[in-house]
Amino acid sequence: MISLTHIEAALSAVDAEIKALLYNQSLSLTEKDEKMLPLLRESKVLKQAHEDLCYLRDNPPSTPNGCKAGSYRKEEE
Repeated sequence: MISLTHIEAALSAVDAEIKALLYNQSLSLTEKDEKMLPLLRESKVLKQAHEDLCYLRDNPPSTPNGCKAGSYRKEEE
């Protein structure tokens, strides 16, 4: 799946940005938190999309009732 490749590339880019912020000593902790929060949310969404696409690749839907990719997830809050 081509979309998996794009998601993996996006995850790598977001991880690189997060690491760069972590190692940036010129920013205060508050500034780091403010900049990292959206990146961490984006990373979480990308990871979930990657898991869903991998699940669909490995378990293609066999019924015409629609996709139930999210039904296998465990709620993590």
